[in-house]
Amino acid sequence: MTEVIRESMEYDVVIVGAGPSGLSAAIRLKQLDPDLNIVVLEKGSEVGAHILSGAVLDTCGLDALIPDWKEKGAPITVEVKHDNFYVLGPAGQVRIPNWPMPPLMSNHGKYIVSMANVCRWMAGEAEALGVEIFPGMACSQLVYGPGGEVRGVVAGEMGLAPDGTPGPNYEPGMELLGKYVFLSEGVRGSLAKEVIAKYDLSRGHCPQKFGIGMKEIWEIDPAKHREGTVTHTMGWPLGRNAGGGSFIYHLENNQVFVGFVVHLNYANPHLYPYMEFQRFKHHPMVAELLKGGKRVAYGARAISEGGWQSIPKLVAPGVALLGCSAGLVNVPRIKGNHNAMLSGIAAAEAAQAAIRAGRAGDELEAYESDLRSGPIARDLRRVRNVKPMWSRWGMIPSLVLGGLDMWTNQIGLSFFGTLKHGKTDAAATGEAKDYPKIDYPRPDGVLSFDRLTNVAFSFTNHEESQPCHLRLKDPSVPIAVNLPKYDEPAQRYCPAGVYEVLADEAGNPRFQINFQNCVHCKTCDIKDPSQNINWTTPQGGDGPNYPNM
Repeated sequence: MTEVIRESMEYDVVIVGAGPSGLSAAIRLKQLDPDLNIVVLEKGSEVGAHILSGAVLDTCGLDALIPDWKEKGAPITVEVKHDNFYVLGPAGQVRIPNWPMPPLMSNHGKYIVSMANVCRWMAGEAEALGVEIFPGMACSQLVYGPGGEVRGVVAGEMGLAPDGTPGPNYEPGMELLGKYVFLSEGVRGSLAKEVIAKYDLSRGHCPQKFGIGMKEIWEIDPAKHREGTVTHTMGWPLGRNAGGGSFIYHLENNQVFVGFVVHLNYANPHLYPYMEFQRFKHHPMVAELLKGGKRVAYGARAISEGGWQSIPKLVAPGVALLGCSAGLVNVPRIKGNHNAMLSGIAAAEAAQAAIRAGRAGDELEAYESDLRSGPIARDLRRVRNVKPMWSRWGMIPSLVLGGLDMWTNQIGLSFFGTLKHGKTDAAATGEAKDYPKIDYPRPDGVLSFDRLTNVAFSFTNHEESQPCHLRLKDPSVPIAVNLPKYDEPAQRYCPAGVYEVLADEAGNPRFQINFQNCVHCKTCDIKDPSQNINWTTPQGGDGPNYPNM
């Protein structure tokens, strides 16, 4: 392939990803200096198209960024009125009262929101300040400067043939260059992954831990709808097979977000996270709520769960990691959007001060310092032991000891210090011969659905003539290694049916990748036990198109 010649454009700050962290950074930069040239690049077909978060939002980040967000008409209107927590068994449930829980776990005063719609609104606020936002612009490469610093990104490359060579309608894209580049791609972003590896940013920190979150939006019987009600559950159907739990959030218009999270450090390779979600909906408490309703949307996304111990170094020459690219989710609170916004604000303030001082392409140490000592640190340090406790000792001990640890951390004290995470989620996968297979009931098409039917409700689309964005380092590994050793778990951990083991004409197994189904959750990149799958960004605009997820 001959060398590609690209045009370039210069900005003060280039931001990759129009999520809450990237948009917060863009808005704050313009608030600080209206003359700064800021661009936000979004791989989705529109802002919000790839945002999957049926969230309870702590507005502290937005309060700091846009204090008058209510007066400006932000789509944040459903305040939490009821906050429930249950431990489920196969046929019943036990409610855990709210009073023993630390104050930080309370959802009262928070809001049930569609983060896709919140981000769409934030994009409008950013554009009103003069920020340039380009949707449908996937960033496929980093551009490095002569000193090894991150100089910018390549965005908008289109028209590649399936073999990766330029097709007849090839467009080379552009180099968008900046004094600083902010990576706010979300969990396990391909550019952030490259930066973390190149600059060894995880050295001295625990490995990042992840979960797979799946969500459906349902329209339910108005008689059962309780606007402002938040319900979380643990226990059945996962039991001892995996950590995780569910959320059910009643928003407006008789809609509920029904979600299920499975921690990806599970050992049994026969576990099927998507089917655990479908089975969950047949619990009597959930089935009664959904009976007579209809599912209107589906999606899935990886969630960063490592917390304080797993946050890598956040800066390298010319680049900073924001939001879920840095892993800022508070796992027991099941919240990360507030920290994403706060990280965007902190990064913007550090970059604006650096640019004002005439700097460019260096490390924004002020951002790193702010995040390690400011409100994000106070939020995450208090809950740092909950996830490792669950991984070591299971659900019930972690509820008791984790609750105690969060209470004592209210005054800055912990009997446990800082517990470490163990191996990566990929390395936690056991061999198939050591674990029983799990018999999952067939979906009934009323409460539970097969994967391909549900993927249609994510409104996912990929141009079939483009290269497969799910790249195997060694094409032989799925059949030669993963199938005999792990019963090729990609068949099950993918929530979109992307990976299949089929038989060829001679009856021999072959590995098939249906990349058109991909909902960009990144689970394959995380959980593959051989770490043989590399998720890369597809061409611009492709992927899910969530309506108000």
